[in-house]
Amino acid sequence: MKVVMDLNQLLDIPVMWNMTLRNAIASGAAGAMIFGGVVPFIPQYLEIKRSGNTEGFSTFVCLTLLVANILRLMFWFGKHFELPLVAQSIIMIITMLLLVRLCTEVKNRNEIISARSHTFLEFESKYFWRWTDFTSYLQFLVTFATGIGLLTYLLINNTLYIELLGFMSLFTEAMLGAPQFYRNLLMKSTKGMSVKMVCFWTCGDIFKTVYFILRAQPIQFSVCGALQVSLDLAILTQVVYYGSKPAVL
Repeated sequence: MKVVMDLNQLLDIPVMWNMTLRNAIASGAAGAMIFGGVVPFIPQYLEIKRSGNTEGFSTFVCLTLLVANILRLMFWFGKHFELPLVAQSIIMIITMLLLVRLCTEVKNRNEIISARSHTFLEFESKYFWRWTDFTSYLQFLVTFATGIGLLTYLLINNTLYIELLGFMSLFTEAMLGAPQFYRNLLMKSTKGMSVKMVCFWTCGDIFKTVYFILRAQPIQFSVCGALQVSLDLAILTQVVYYGSKPAVL
């Protein structure tokens, strides 16, 4: 009897190891989802801090990600998805706020002659997302999040609204590279842009898209992930095409 029990225990070992390995892979993938999204912005942050120059980076990239992740958090209330994706959105919002703050400080420091301040509460469309103080960016985001949050609360049982909210959140994130792509196209140069950042974008977006498909997340995640990878590749094509040409002012 004891021999039979020992034999059964030995047979269970491969199963236990298999389960442990699967759990380890799942935990690693979840961790990569939570923190992997911010990794591409570390080289850009360090480059701006080192050079004291923000000309190669479009802060509208930050706007895109802030809006996308606020919308994604609202989407979760109507249609729950995995918690690592919720945590990823929170971490990304904090990271983008730090990057916007750095860019604002650097731009103000580089002003040879102190320019007139432009704030969110002045409601000048010409200076939207080009405000001269960090508080204005916070005021806009609080206003936006409050408005979307109230609308979501009122329409939480409306399936069409929730599905559209999910699509808009992920489509907005898929357009992450659009401001940078347009800036490069306008300047006919990628000088000042962190190529490492875009390479990290591409690797991260490929990983995310595969993760969304394998984990059977809502269809919005997979479709918009594929679109995001396409845009990343378009920016890398600009890097090759423009080479090290200086910007055309």
